[in-house]
Amino acid sequence: MVILSLKLSLLMLVMAFCRAVPTESPPEEKIAKAQEYLSSFYSDVGVRAPGSVSRSTLDSFEESLKKMQEFFGIKVTGQLDSATLDIMSQRRCGVSDVARYGYFDGQPKWDKKDITYRVTDYTAHMTQEEVDGALAKALKLYSDVTPLQFRQIRSGTADIMVLFQAKSHGDFFPFDGPNGTLAHAFSPGEAHGGDTHFDADETWTLTSAGANLFLVAAHEFGHALGLAHSQDQSALMFPTYQYVNTEGYTLPDDDRQGIQLLYGIKGTSPEPPVNPNPNPEPSPSPTPEAAPDRCSPDLVLDAATTIHNTLYFFKDNYYWRRRSFWDGIRMRKIQTLWPGINKIDAVYEHGNGRQSTIIVFEGKMYWKIRRHTVQPGYPKPLRNLGLPSSIGKVDAAVHLSFSSKTLFFVNDRYWSYNERRNRMDRGYPKYIYREYGVSKVDAAFEYRGHLYLSSGSTQTEFDYKRGRLIRSFFNHQWMNCS
Repeated sequence: MVILSLKLSLLMLVMAFCRAVPTESPPEEKIAKAQEYLSSFYSDVGVRAPGSVSRSTLDSFEESLKKMQEFFGIKVTGQLDSATLDIMSQRRCGVSDVARYGYFDGQPKWDKKDITYRVTDYTAHMTQEEVDGALAKALKLYSDVTPLQFRQIRSGTADIMVLFQAKSHGDFFPFDGPNGTLAHAFSPGEAHGGDTHFDADETWTLTSAGANLFLVAAHEFGHALGLAHSQDQSALMFPTYQYVNTEGYTLPDDDRQGIQLLYGIKGTSPEPPVNPNPNPEPSPSPTPEAAPDRCSPDLVLDAATTIHNTLYFFKDNYYWRRRSFWDGIRMRKIQTLWPGINKIDAVYEHGNGRQSTIIVFEGKMYWKIRRHTVQPGYPKPLRNLGLPSSIGKVDAAVHLSFSSKTLFFVNDRYWSYNERRNRMDRGYPKYIYREYGVSKVDAAFEYRGHLYLSSGSTQTEFDYKRGRLIRSFFNHQWMNCS
């Protein structure tokens, strides 16, 4: 999101508040808010707050703070000092900052020059004509400096679908009410790619009051075209919100150079790649292996997990990776991730940061992997974990970070494994249905404090700390599909 400057009186109020915040021992409320901020915008690093039992959780929290402080160019302390809390209190874009500025992972971009957009839900604070005008003006910033052209349509599915909605609005990233997160957008791609969402609870304007729609939209459309966040405080793509004079506004140099590297300069075309061998010998084309369809409503997952807070979904010999909901889905062969492993029955991550361990199950064996390297002595048989020797495979596994317990699902029952003591808990196995309301689990993972159990083509979301079912949905709804 663009950075919009606060009025002097508000800035003085915020600074006065920050000066009053103790930097050595922040209260629990501020720690919790900082944890939520880091989890939302720096989610490739462990972000559990200090106060946990292990030193590693404290280290991961400090590491995340340092990453955030480095990004914003303030003193890197690893502590919740006043400068850090000041930045965390500012209005901003909902897209994470973990991608180094430039482009989203894989540099996604539109493969065409004519891009359509459509507004399906408008804000109550402006007329429809004002909204349309602000969006057209924001997109013109990019068409003025690249060969891209934008056209608004009134019906059907556009490349960039725009809406104003509050709270939960169908993309796993609910808005948080007035102030805080103002908007977010997805990187270019199919289905939700390019879609741009504005928080309807904000007061949208064309002035310095409230949230200026032109400036916010210009920032979000940068994401929709392939730009990530910039560390340059003068850039449009800097993540926090600051008002600037919009009269005669043009793209700052940092943003102009970034978008032109993706799409070329207006009136020119990007240079074609040089072919060192203009007359290569034809080679036979191998018959491509059919890859699973991630958008099938009948998709059944083999396994799923989070690794460094990045989602991984496994099916046959492939996996889909989703680092965030903004930079789309990437599909690869499992062997490119872990050579020697072709198919996965279950997988989970235990630990944080560089000390994290990935446990991978296939058949009656399991592997322990650190930093993409299989550890010596592996694979080992399932019985080493305390599972009965009669079990032929584990259907699903998930590590619950708050309890340091790992659940193993086999047929209609599940076991609880104590990672600290390296042994199974007493009283297991138990029936899955009695605890979770499903008879069998094909894949399981923890994400943003919730437990997800996949059974067949559907998935159930649990608040496991409260023991409460939240909702059910299809597996493919994670896959950025229409």
